Amino acid sequence: MKSEIATPFRKSSHSGQNGNCVEVARTSTDGRAVRDSKRPKGPRIDFGGAAWDAFVQNLKGEDSTSC
Repeated sequence: MKSEIATPFRKSSHSGQNGNCVEVARTSTDGRAVRDSKRPKGPRIDFGGAAWDAFVQNLKGEDSTSC
């Protein structure tokens, strides 16, 4: 079961200006939901809080488990 959306979806600051936009919203379980802005009623991917934090840390190169 998906968690409830707690904040409005917002466009990622890393989305391009060509319409390829990723949107993210906070969920009721302190995780994040991610969707394609061109398909707001389409599927979304939900991350739990710990999974989202690990994902962001890895993107920033802060993952202590990387080689």
